[in-house]
Amino acid sequence: MVKCINFVQFLVFMVFIYGYFCQDFGYDGDEGPSEWGKRYKQCVGKHQSPIDIDIHNVQMVNLPKLRFDFFNKPLRNVRLTNTGHTVKMTIEEGPTPTINGGPLNGTYEFNHLHFHWGNNDTHGSENMLNHNSFPLELHVLFYNKYYGSLDEASKHTDGYLVLSFLYSTSTRSNKHYDLFESGLSKIVKINSTYKLNNFESLDKFTTARKDSYFTYEGSLTTPPCSEIVTWIEFRDTIPITHEQIEHFRQLNGPHGKLTHNYRPTQNLNDRIIRMNSSATLKTSSLLLGWLTICLPFLLNLIR
Repeated sequence: MVKCINFVQFLVFMVFIYGYFCQDFGYDGDEGPSEWGKRYKQCVGKHQSPIDIDIHNVQMVNLPKLRFDFFNKPLRNVRLTNTGHTVKMTIEEGPTPTINGGPLNGTYEFNHLHFHWGNNDTHGSENMLNHNSFPLELHVLFYNKYYGSLDEASKHTDGYLVLSFLYSTSTRSNKHYDLFESGLSKIVKINSTYKLNNFESLDKFTTARKDSYFTYEGSLTTPPCSEIVTWIEFRDTIPITHEQIEHFRQLNGPHGKLTHNYRPTQNLNDRIIRMNSSATLKTSSLLLGWLTICLPFLLNLIR
């Protein structure tokens, strides 16, 4: 009986050790993206993310305006976590942002945000635009409130929404990332966490104009690669310096520094990428109005 108990304790210990130290996926070698499909069947599905968005092969649409609730409200307390795969930020205290409108049917509630980056500034983003990669990409994950919870939403094809923001390098520091950077230095070790107080609003953290975007149906970009995500990829980039991006590369992963954590682009297959053109139409309407008013005057000058 004692030997049996000791054996059970040993098994429990080994399960703990495996869960704590071992990763079920990674970004290199036997754990890399090309191997994910052997364990997670959806990772070889037909509607996978990320993708390379060909701006000349999109369907122009005029979607309803996206409605952002509590995006402009400061978040009193947020928590940063080094998951070993990325840095993740959750809200501990403050209003929970929601979004509806645009291509969405229903309201989606914020769950967390995380980042993807590369080992230098020439690559790192997961989604690409016209075969161009970017040094950093932000994913803001929401779940469909209709399903009541993140777990239940994961069982439905319209369960998740990801807002994706791409970054471009700048010579001027982005002041809205000062507090976030200070937090990154506190979570270098895997599984370490740190609470940030008086975090700025998501509006200031993202800054990109939110009426010009691409949207498509896809998947999570990490296992289990579930095809349950509506993607909204904003066209404008967020400026950030090389030095600011370097803070991400100092985080530890399972095999040393986490210098890269992005999945290669996947085939588009039968999907259609839509580009919201409301901003373009608005500009065209203003131009047309200007011409209507000014054209008679210009013609008189010519005569």
